[in-house]
Parts: sequence; structure tokens; C-alpha cells
Amino acid sequence: MDGGKIPVRWTSPEAIAYRKFTSASDVWSYGIVMWEVMSFGERPYWDMSNQDVINAIEQDYRLPAPMDCPTALHQLMLDCWQKDRNARPRFSDIVNTLDKLIRNPTSLKAVATIPSISPSQPLLDRSVPDFSTFSSVEDWLAAIQMSQYRDNFLNSGFTSLQLVTQMTSEYVYSLALVDLLRIGVTLAGHQNQILASVQSIQLGQVQSPTTLA
Repeated sequence: MDGGKIPVRWTSPEAIAYRKFTSASDVWSYGIVMWEVMSFGERPYWDMSNQDVINAIEQDYRLPAPMDCPTALHQLMLDCWQKDRNARPRFSDIVNTLDKLIRNPTSLKAVATIPSISPSQPLLDRSVPDFSTFSSVEDWLAAIQMSQYRDNFLNSGFTSLQLVTQMTSEYVYSLALVDLLRIGVTLAGHQNQILASVQSIQLGQVQSPTTLA
């Protein structure tokens, strides 16, 4: 593939960086194909640019489980996406794993959960700050210890809390995630914390509607 274009969304980090194609890089690609199948043909990494995909992977972002995907299958995908290529399963290991799952269908009943965006199921507990007291994006990010993303949000057009809440109230989870990746929030833990806090704001709006600045 020297000199040719690389299908970035399906290609392992070492193959992108060093053009090092091995059976281990094929395993990475297999994991992406698994994700495509389980998501019924969803485009890997949605409409992110190739460079955004590369940056996100480098910062340990991995595709979340498709809706209703068995936990065991998503775990197999994650195994295929190990940064250390030597830690990835071999194809013989993958075949053995799938064979065991087929022989034990009950192991596929556990379904991976996607963080809820519904205001009826808040992700934060009562120890979080009262977000209704904050009037700016800057104050909100400081309250959840995410101030490092202040400029990212403002430069991306999220200049008010009202606009921030629309990130998840008007989009499905995957699109909200794309928004965060575009802004530059690539760490999964930070993504979950921000989405959870936005949900808490939405819950407050439902319980006592107010106009956010």
C-alpha cells in the first residue's frame, strides 16, 4: 500500500503512522468491521474527519458499543483495538471466542449500555453543584473541573448554556459525541462527565424551567 491512500477509519495506529501492516493490524480492522455489522452499517466515527479520527485514537478514544450490542462482542472489539499490537488477539483467538459465544447463547444476553440522555435518568448524584446557579459556560466548566475546554467550547460556537444543552437534547447520543470530538474533548471519561453534567442541567430545566443565559 506504499504511496496509496489508507482507509484511516479501518486502519490501526501503527499502520497509519509507520505503514506497518501485519496480522495484528488486520485484527484492528476486523474489530471495526464487527462494529459496522453490529451497528447495521453505521459509518465508523460518523462524520469525523480522518485527522480527527487519528487524533482521537491517539488519545485512547474507542468507538462505543452500538445500540443493543452484546457486551461480550463489544469487549472483543475493544480487544482488537488495543494500542499495543502484541496485546491484540490473534485470529485463532477470535474464532475460539466467537465459537464459545455461539455455544453459550446466554453469554450474549448482557447488552452494553449507552449513556442515557433522557432527563428522567440523571447520571449525576446529589453531590454535584446546583447548575441553575451558573450563568455562563465558563462557570459551568469550572464547576465540573473541565475549565481546560473553555476555549474549545467558545470557539466552537457554544457561547451559552442554552446552546450547550441543545447539544444533547436535540441530537442522539452518537451525534452529541461527535460534537464533543469536534470541540476537542477526546478522552472518554471527560466526554461522559460533560454529557452527564449537561443532562443534570436539563433535569433542572424540567423540574423548574428557567431561561439559561
